[in-house]
Amino acid sequence: QVQLVESGGGLVQAGDSLRLSCAASGRTLITYAMGWFRQAPGKERVFVAGLTRYGGTTIYGDSVKGRFAISRDNAKNTVFLQMNSLKPEDTAVYYCAASPVSSTTYSRTYSDSEQYDYWGQGTQVTVSS
Repeated sequence: QVQLVESGGGLVQAGDSLRLSCAASGRTLITYAMGWFRQAPGKERVFVAGLTRYGGTTIYGDSVKGRFAISRDNAKNTVFLQMNSLKPEDTAVYYCAASPVSSTTYSRTYSDSEQYDYWGQGTQVTVSS
């Protein structure tokens, strides 16, 4: 089993930056592809960023490309989401999730929330105008 705990959310002004963390226990995260999703009030959960297992290939949703960056610290068994140039439309609950699929499979299926076996509890990000 894998337990995931997100942290680092908060209230910021438009244009500011935040760094979210996803700390894992139970298994080493390098064996999982990792994804970040977000869900705004009244809207569907959408894919934000992904990182393949073992390697370092990254994938980003169109709305955050060029502003967000996903990374992994293997020594800390933690995945990060660096968020820059934040906009009010980024306001949402952010979730990290772990998937066991290969990098080649993940390149096709990263946006499918059903493939992820483990999810964190979420952390709130609020961006004011």
